[in-house]
Amino acid sequence: MPLDISIPTTTVSSTAKPFTIYNISIRQPLRTLKLPKRYTDFVKLHDTLTAQTGAPPPAPLPAKSWFARTVNNPQLTEQRRVALEAYLRAIENDPDARWRHSSAWRTFLDLGTSGQRKSEGASSAAGPGIGGGVSVRDAATWLSVFQELKGQLHAARVALTRREQAQSAQAQHEAGAAAKKGLVLAGTLIAALDEGLRVLGGGAESNNGNGRKKGDRLGEGELRRRRDLIASARKEKEGLEGVLSAMVVKNISTANAPSSSTSSTAGAAANPADKAHLFHNGNGSSTTTTTSRRTLGAPQETARTRELDNSGVLQLQKQIMSEQDEDVVDLTKALRRMREMGVQINDELQLQTEMLRMLDDDVERVGGKIDVAKNRIKKIS
Repeated sequence: MPLDISIPTTTVSSTAKPFTIYNISIRQPLRTLKLPKRYTDFVKLHDTLTAQTGAPPPAPLPAKSWFARTVNNPQLTEQRRVALEAYLRAIENDPDARWRHSSAWRTFLDLGTSGQRKSEGASSAAGPGIGGGVSVRDAATWLSVFQELKGQLHAARVALTRREQAQSAQAQHEAGAAAKKGLVLAGTLIAALDEGLRVLGGGAESNNGNGRKKGDRLGEGELRRRRDLIASARKEKEGLEGVLSAMVVKNISTANAPSSSTSSTAGAAANPADKAHLFHNGNGSSTTTTTSRRTLGAPQETARTRELDNSGVLQLQKQIMSEQDEDVVDLTKALRRMREMGVQINDELQLQTEMLRMLDDDVERVGGKIDVAKNRIKKIS
């Protein structure tokens, strides 16, 4: 999610040689950062960004004025303020993320230098601003990622509406792929939010091995509220997935249904016979199986991959691997508990065996005393 960057005001320094200060405002979910910068700071940023990325930023930096100063020229100050604001927003909103992922950009905006911004999410293969390596380590980032999740669910809902209203097979496929991609990314973000709550609740440590600050932890009430938000989002995602699956089944049924007119099915999805024809050569002989595949020799298509493009399949694979890793962790915990129970049962059995041995010794000793008593009774009688 792009940052909301603006330069609402300018001030003049109180130094011996005054200069204009541009007050940058960065709006975040829980706070607003205020950063005072002078024009020379922007020049250094521009030069460093060009050196680190190998290309100039997408917007030009306003040129330096040699014959007038902004301190005594309100019109020139306003023109430069507008141009600098446009410069920052162009970098932040450009599809190419290399400038805002550079250390110079993060240092200039005081965003930290530990990797890419967490609110931007995953890898560039999934699209700008979305990622497969989302890491949530503080409450503000959690809210940003949740807003991104709501955006993905909304995009998937809009795509499903387009798919329902589409009149051509290509439009249906494109809308379905967009919806599936949004749902896959939503699943990735939900997993990241779950992990973030474990971190914020004190259930995990940060990646760098350092302990978290005490202020980063959330109270039980806030944790419950955010868990409810995740549960609601997960339910919404599952509902949208059900709608998409129903649409796919409906299209397949429509494609397989007999039709008396070719024109009536011209705008529908291709039927299995049309798909099979794509894998036949000019002589009519089959060159491969008639099942629909992404590429020749690729694995069999499933309901989860049929509407995805290559980047969507990659993202889905990452999500499935993440889910499998979580299952392995849960299985490991279960096996560890079973091992601990086995050890405790073994200890209890050893204790019971020792007690039975002691009881057997006591029985033998008492039996010996009884025999002695019987012999004395016999002598007396």
